[in-house]
Amino acid sequence: MAEPVDRVGSRTTNRRPQRRSGRGAGTVTRAVVLSAALEIIDRDGVEGLSMRRLAEAVGRDPMVIYRHVPNKAAVLDGVAELVFAQMSIDATDPDWAAQLRAVARDFRRLALAHPRVVPLLVTRPLATPLGLRPYAVVRPLEDILQLLTGAGFSGAAALHVYRAVFGFLYGHVLNELQEIVERPEETDEVLRLGLYRLPLAEFPLLRELAPVLAAYDGEAELERGIDILLAGLGVTLLEPGTR
Repeated sequence: MAEPVDRVGSRTTNRRPQRRSGRGAGTVTRAVVLSAALEIIDRDGVEGLSMRRLAEAVGRDPMVIYRHVPNKAAVLDGVAELVFAQMSIDATDPDWAAQLRAVARDFRRLALAHPRVVPLLVTRPLATPLGLRPYAVVRPLEDILQLLTGAGFSGAAALHVYRAVFGFLYGHVLNELQEIVERPEETDEVLRLGLYRLPLAEFPLLRELAPVLAAYDGEAELERGIDILLAGLGVTLLEPGTR
């Protein structure tokens, strides 16, 4: 029996396999690769990311991935860049304090949306000299400097404000995202937080503050911290000779 042929006369055994649908059906770019990496980290954490898994997610051979990102470190840098690029800062806002508060809320929103990326946001930029970092990572610094110098602060004072605000934000989101409840089913705060493990004689204040620690509200803590920070900066940096 003759082998079946298709309508244009080629043998069915010689047909090329169909390309996979999904990511693999489109053009692979650096943005596509980093977007896929972000999805993997959001789902499985940094430890779940590998170049092989990234290639599978994009639907390409690993060598295609290496054309856009040379190694895993570059991928991690790119993921941090991707999230930083989502920040929105209005450098022309006449109310510098209100804009910094908006930036703080925006940063917390991104951190809660991508909790497993937060360690990268805090650490990856520091692995590269400032001038070699991606524009999206450096842009918040430039925009805030523009915001504050436009409000009358000196460049040095504006840089101090940036460092103070983002130092607070990094610490806040890391604190908010950490696991603080040992036994969520317990109604007693000391048991819920595992504070019963601490000797009462050595840690009396922590044991006493158990209800406050158990009632942690990340949004309220952010607002309270920004209130304190901005009030202090306003008093300190608006003194004569400091702007």
